[in-house]
Amino acid sequence: MVASVKRAMTITCALNRLAFDDAAGIRALFSELIGREVDDGFSLIPPFYTTGGEEIRIGRNVFINQNCTMYDLGGIDIGDDVLIGPNVSIITSGHPLEPAQRRACVTAKPIAIERNVWIAAGATLIGGVTVGENAVVAAGSVVTRDVPANTLVGGNPARVIRSISKG
Repeated sequence: MVASVKRAMTITCALNRLAFDDAAGIRALFSELIGREVDDGFSLIPPFYTTGGEEIRIGRNVFINQNCTMYDLGGIDIGDDVLIGPNVSIITSGHPLEPAQRRACVTAKPIAIERNVWIAAGATLIGGVTVGENAVVAAGSVVTRDVPANTLVGGNPARVIRSISKG
């Protein structure tokens, strides 16, 4: 894990020095970070932070705005046509609640973000959740449980606010 973090820090440092309009350079370094090529529709505005990168899977036509953090130890799957706003945190890892165990280990659960999701500014997703197709996570929300498809969720913890029409 330490080697993975060092590798990610080296790549993200280089990525975060690129100008926002160097789309080809950003795609190349992000592809190196995650270990698989992203498509030409992928767009990211640096800075970006991650603990490893190898457990991030990105679909087609994904946009990630600036200052996004992805702790990917548990695995992060991002579907096609996803929009991720600025200052979003996607955190798959944590520590046990028991004080004696907190420094002993790291826990991790996967996060899945399905097709055509919009995660608005400042939202946080916690490990073990799935955000369903076409859903919107409102700005500043903390997602601690699954988000149904075609819904708007918001708050802390995030709750369904209303349905979203597919049209």
